[in-house]
Amino acid sequence: MPTPSDQPSVIVVGGGIGGLAAALALARQGVAVELLEQAATIGEIGAGIQLGANAYAALDALGVGEAARNRSVFTDRLLLMDAVDATEVARVEVGDAFRARFGNPYGVIHRADIHLSILEAVEKHPRIQFRTSTVVKGYVRDGRHVEVIDTQGNRYRADALIGADGVKSAIRQQLIGDPVRVTGHVVYRAVVDVENMPEELQINAPVVWAGPHCHLVHYPLRGGQQYNLVVTFHSREKEEWGVREGSKEEVLSYFQGVHPRPHQMLHRPTSWKRWATADREPVDHWSEGNVTVLGDAAHPMTQYMAQGACMALEDAVTLGEAVRVAQGDFVEAFRRYEAARIPRTARVVWSTREMGRIYHAAGVERLVRNQLWAGRTQDKFYDALQWLYGWKVENCLGVPQAG
Repeated sequence: MPTPSDQPSVIVVGGGIGGLAAALALARQGVAVELLEQAATIGEIGAGIQLGANAYAALDALGVGEAARNRSVFTDRLLLMDAVDATEVARVEVGDAFRARFGNPYGVIHRADIHLSILEAVEKHPRIQFRTSTVVKGYVRDGRHVEVIDTQGNRYRADALIGADGVKSAIRQQLIGDPVRVTGHVVYRAVVDVENMPEELQINAPVVWAGPHCHLVHYPLRGGQQYNLVVTFHSREKEEWGVREGSKEEVLSYFQGVHPRPHQMLHRPTSWKRWATADREPVDHWSEGNVTVLGDAAHPMTQYMAQGACMALEDAVTLGEAVRVAQGDFVEAFRRYEAARIPRTARVVWSTREMGRIYHAAGVERLVRNQLWAGRTQDKFYDALQWLYGWKVENCLGVPQAG
């Protein structure tokens, strides 16, 4: 990439949400970025994701908060329901009081729309260059530089490297080489048009229906014209990590004994994608000199706290701040970045696993779960969530808040 010799340069591998956000964060700090994406076009697939107040704080820091807000649906509350008897287990209001507490809303958005909101800014930035159809297989550190090698033998040279290439990261594999942890939990995702959504379930909230060894989530997208539907269950099979086509028959076989109100949703999708999920054990280092990783490449997690994309956005902003504070010294910046991010993301990974257990409680454990939040005030809920949603760019490199 032709840049002045005194301009710092970075290669970012991966053009997903985390990679685009990292490219934008660094370009805004005066860094020349070359972004390598294996797909033929920069884009995003999938269905909906949830954005907590921390995600909007990160998007604002990247200068794309307004664009993301314009494509979001802002929800009224978060609901946890018992899928067996359809009783309410917990409710967190995310309206005015939530915004006053955390400074930002709680929203939901189609994955393609949040990706586009960042991509628009990336495409306009003069310091960012794309290369698509580029499959990276590894890197070589060469003094103060790093060379990235693709499967065609091409080499790309820069002052630093950031792997934002997802759970199956080639950069992570070379950097750490640790195995993934296949959870045995299977996730089906679908999008349902509003005309096909039962009227009684057209609720402006992420609604979790928690059942024995399974759960179902739905929430509105794109101005309420569509609804995102996610179902999860503990598989009877020995799962191998990956994605394939699924079947309605398989889903129905895991949701027997579920109340008719949530169960009717299982008949609405016309097509299903099936994910066998995995995460990784947190590590105490994910950087080596001028090489680091970000997002799912750094801390893949399951979906139970809806924080995967949120953590990637936080990573990107924190990385940009670390480069600023370290005045372009990438080794020092990456040290600061991982020191701030590793404890926080590890807490989210472990909290997410525990939330999965709570959602899928059965027998006596289900009865205990249903009493956990009885009588809790909204302020108490907010206190418990302060550590997560209280993240701000101003404190991203500092000591985490208590909570």
